[in-house]
Amino acid sequence: MTAPAGAVTPPIAEFRNVTKWYGPVIGVNDISLAIEPGITGLLGPNGAGKTTTIHLLTRQLKPSLGKVLVGRHAAFSAAAKRRIGYCPDVDTFYEEMSGRRFVRMMAQLHGMTAAVARERADHALEHVGMADRADRRLRGYSKGMRQRIKLAQALVHDPDMLIVDEPLNGVDPVGRRELMELFRQFREQGKAVLVSSHILDEMETLADRVVFMGRGRIVAIGALAEIRSMLDEYPLHVRIRAPDVRKVAVELVQWPLIRSVDLRSDAELSAEVLRPDDFFRQFARYVADSATDIDALETTDQSAEAIFEYVMNASRKF
Repeated sequence: MTAPAGAVTPPIAEFRNVTKWYGPVIGVNDISLAIEPGITGLLGPNGAGKTTTIHLLTRQLKPSLGKVLVGRHAAFSAAAKRRIGYCPDVDTFYEEMSGRRFVRMMAQLHGMTAAVARERADHALEHVGMADRADRRLRGYSKGMRQRIKLAQALVHDPDMLIVDEPLNGVDPVGRRELMELFRQFREQGKAVLVSSHILDEMETLADRVVFMGRGRIVAIGALAEIRSMLDEYPLHVRIRAPDVRKVAVELVQWPLIRSVDLRSDAELSAEVLRPDDFFRQFARYVADSATDIDALETTDQSAEAIFEYVMNASRKF
């Protein structure tokens, strides 16, 4: 059923001023976050607070302060647990079981009858591409196959939100594409996917928005392009090719917007610039007014990796 025009859709999960202490150590510090339908990437270095955030959401930890809600229910409630599917980064299986038996067992732990568990497990295994291999013992599975089985058990009860921790580690390129497509299909059903990952290039193409964490805090939220546009002082690198590149270099070194200029060859330079929007406007005026020939102008660090490094460096100032 479609929501009425102008209606506000409540988030599927929400952190409200959440802090978690481990004795004298702060795992997360006063974080507030709404997780809405779509794919959200959770990014940050080791120790940033990603694992604590996931464990709070999957009811493995209770907050020291604040509230964690899933569909308006406390994360520790049975109602909240029914809405979440969790695919952890670690493998802890009963290795003598088959993949099919394992997923059926997990379905029964959700309270399904044996008959319903069989039906739902078969459907989940088909969905993750494991139906034809599900009767083999888990101990003989590859890393990619084990990852798919974990996804099947997370999906078997048809949750509203799928939480996956480092889902693409150890999966071959074909398997990665297939898993990413599975996450997109989940999103198309109006559901939420929270993906914790270090594979930033893939998050750039997969996630609708990203949450950067550093030192237990959320330091930036939004689409990568939105975050990039907010970083006015971010030192963007550009590459310029021109027949008379030395003339261009002489001009650029005079601009306050230019942090450095490096002549790479007789036809190419690399410049580190501040306030990219201002730079591109000024450069366009310079080219038009001086009738300078430019063969190519391109940015070299618009990727998730570059933004990630900048945001993480900024977080160390907190």
